[in-house]
Amino acid sequence: MDIAEWLSALEHSPLAQLMRHSLWTYPVVEVAHIAGFALLVGAVALFDLRLLGFSRTVSIRALERHLLPWAWAALLLIVPSGAAMFAAHATDFVANPALRVKLVLIALAAANAAVFHGGVYRSVASWDQHYPTPRAAKGAALLSLALWLGVVTCGRLIAYL
Repeated sequence: MDIAEWLSALEHSPLAQLMRHSLWTYPVVEVAHIAGFALLVGAVALFDLRLLGFSRTVSIRALERHLLPWAWAALLLIVPSGAAMFAAHATDFVANPALRVKLVLIALAAANAAVFHGGVYRSVASWDQHYPTPRAAKGAALLSLALWLGVVTCGRLIAYL
């Protein structure tokens, strides 16, 4: 099965038909998707702002332990709702440049987080609280904020392109 056949089959699936033909399903799923992104980006932004030097009295490790579960919970809203919306209009969405850029930015944001947690974050005990954040951590935070802003922007542009 080639990509065109797969996209067509996806668009003809019961889920896609429900998304397109039910008055409330698509809007409810879209609200869940937006709420999930608000939760995820909010958690990420709070953590990144702490890395950039705001609220230095707050422990970075404690903040991470508090926010990370919320970020993972957000993904439980984002992934299935995004997949459902994609299924409804798979052929159109796959050709949409805003969706393509959004997916690339999400991959870059995930890679940035992985590099951060596998790198500079390993030494967080030495700069956790009351100490300046290392440049590498600040750079990761700035990049993270820029990438997630791009993701949100592209998400909005999908409807217009």
